[in-house]
Amino acid sequence: MQINTTLDDHRIAKLAAFAIALHMLEALIPSPLPGVKPGIANIVTLYVLYKYNFTSATWVSILRVFASSLLLGQFLSPTFILSLAGALFSLGVLWLSMHLPRKYFGAVSLSMIAAFAHIAGQLMIVRLWLIPHASVAYLIPIFALAALFFGVVNGLITHQLLNNSSEKIDSASST
Repeated sequence: MQINTTLDDHRIAKLAAFAIALHMLEALIPSPLPGVKPGIANIVTLYVLYKYNFTSATWVSILRVFASSLLLGQFLSPTFILSLAGALFSLGVLWLSMHLPRKYFGAVSLSMIAAFAHIAGQLMIVRLWLIPHASVAYLIPIFALAALFFGVVNGLITHQLLNNSSEKIDSASST
């Protein structure tokens, strides 16, 4: 049996593997508050969105969620469901945000929007399934502050990566 793959398949696999490695590294870092993580693997998703397209970014994000949960022994656990919900909400908002003017919405603002969507998706699952009580709303300011901070940091890193890769392309084409 032969599976025919494309260059896009190989690129997505490499980028997903990188995102998975970042996610695994992040899992080793102790969290100051349960559920508060920097989301450094999302840098890869945002980078792919800018460099390639939304479909590739979706594949990278979803593959990361599934593979990381399998590697960490969390597949089909509440942690997996929360991660998947956050990723899907984030991707949905990124898809909508692609229609915003790029002049005003760059990597940093899209990263912040995605971070807020990610935490909103997770908190909705927590409220509807895990802790069906209105007191979950008390967590919103804490998680929103974390989303703001990490969204800005991840967006700045993504912006720098995008600028560095375009500078390399520009310098290679001018020689």
